[in-house]
Order: sequence, then structure tokens, then C-alpha cells
Amino acid sequence: QVQLVESGGGLVQPGGSLRLSCAASGSIFRLYTMGWYRQAPGKQRELVARITSGGSTNYADSVKGRFTISRDNNKNIMYLQMNSLKPEDTAVYFCNAAPMPWPRYWGQGTQVTVSS
Repeated sequence: QVQLVESGGGLVQPGGSLRLSCAASGSIFRLYTMGWYRQAPGKQRELVARITSGGSTNYADSVKGRFTISRDNNKNIMYLQMNSLKPEDTAVYFCNAAPMPWPRYWGQGTQVTVSS
């Protein structure tokens, strides 16, 4: 059983920054590659960043150079630092295993809105 709880979203102006957190229950978190996904209204959910258990990272082209994913396996927490935010980054952000998410363990997500 895994519980994933996202937090840290909010309303920010273009060019601003936010830091998202994903708190995971269960001991398997540290064993898996984890990722941040987002879903904008009317669009499919997409994987924007992922990090292996050892800390290797990979980013979607749309966020490369602006977003940074990190994790603390001792605390079962994953982060997404988002800088230089754009209106097109507006979405609900989720965390889950990557690139194959656990379908039963999607959390509620956290809303990020980038608007002036």
C-alpha cells in the first residue's frame, strides 16, 4: 500500500517560482524511479520529470532548464522546484512512479496556476 500526497501548489505570476512536495508512505518509495506528472484542462496527463532511486534525473523538453526534481529517500519525500514559470505550466501536478505509474495510487494532486 502506498499513499502519495502532493502539496505546495498555488497561484503565481509568470516568471515566478514554486516548490512542490510529494510525501510518500511505505518503504518501497526509495526503491523506485519516481516522477512528477501534470494534467492541464482538456489535456492528457504528462510526465514532466523523473528521478531514479540513485538521483539520476530526466526532464521533458518543455520544462528542461526551469524545473529541478530531487528526492530525500530517508524522509520519503520528493520535490519539484519550478522556476521561470509560464502560463502553459498551469495544471494539476501529481507524483507517482515513473515512467509506469501505479494506477491505484494517484493522489489528489496540487493545483499550479500561472497567471498575471
